[in-house]
Amino acid sequence: MAELQLRSHRFRQEREAGWKRLETLLARIEARSPSALSDEELLAIPVLYRAALSSLSVARSTSLDRGVIDYLESLCARAYFFVYGARSTLPQRVARFFARDWPGAIQELWRETLLSFALTALGVAVGYLLVAHDPDWFFAFVPKDLAAGRDPTATAASLAQALHGKGQSDGLSVLATFLFTHNAQIALMAFALGFAFCAPTAMLVAYNGCMLGAFFAIYVAKGLGVDLGGWIFIHGVTELFAIILSGAAGFRIGWTLAFPGALSRAEALSRAGRVAGMAAAGVVVMLFVAGLLEGFARQMIQATEVRYAVAIGTALVWGLYFYWPRGVGGGDDA
Repeated sequence: MAELQLRSHRFRQEREAGWKRLETLLARIEARSPSALSDEELLAIPVLYRAALSSLSVARSTSLDRGVIDYLESLCARAYFFVYGARSTLPQRVARFFARDWPGAIQELWRETLLSFALTALGVAVGYLLVAHDPDWFFAFVPKDLAAGRDPTATAASLAQALHGKGQSDGLSVLATFLFTHNAQIALMAFALGFAFCAPTAMLVAYNGCMLGAFFAIYVAKGLGVDLGGWIFIHGVTELFAIILSGAAGFRIGWTLAFPGALSRAEALSRAGRVAGMAAAGVVVMLFVAGLLEGFARQMIQATEVRYAVAIGTALVWGLYFYWPRGVGGGDDA
């Protein structure tokens, strides 16, 4: 026992200065912030941490004084959270998400985005041609609740009134809530169904395009195609882009699941999930913006030219935000 105590005393005496210095630096950080330390002190912490870990390993293997082992375990745990833990605040993480992570994920999904856009455009063409040839096809694409009387049986006057009529603010809020929920469901399903090897996502994205084409077919037939474009695209640029991006995220998951490449399927899905999940999380923000534009701006702005101007403006904003070159991509860094 005396020999063990002597060895413990010598062991501690030889290394205690480094432990105390690490403990002092950590105490200053915990009391204030990392900015309380100089650059030299910040660089010293990882070195002192590794030395403390080495001391802890020796203490355990040689069965030294339990008090020394407990002290080192506590010290190393405190240092670990500084060296490897997340040191950014919530506002900083949110700012990074919008500044780099989300746009970086969207840029990485450019191939899937083009595919999703192509399927949407194909759906628009199919829906338009089918309804233009036979108006009964309209009800195969558009639920009656969503059509709300805007169908092939409506007169040109009633369709025009729906495009330019002014409603009450309470009604606008209800409409915004309903359409936001509907479009959010489409977007989230397009993402979630990607796990089924892309096929349901492709069908949902194409179907959404068919709905749009069906609407255009009945309005163009009444000479209101241009007006409908302004009515839809004032919010539709954001809304459709959000759904297209959700489809792209779903395609990334489904394709990776089917073809993981050189990586194991679990590792490949983990990487794809980080990118796709980042994109899908940001889509919720886009749908919220689209809901506001759809429920309020579209009803308050009656001039078709102004509606198109807003639509073009939102297209430019989203395009520059997502695809303006950045130094580091955000999607796959984590």
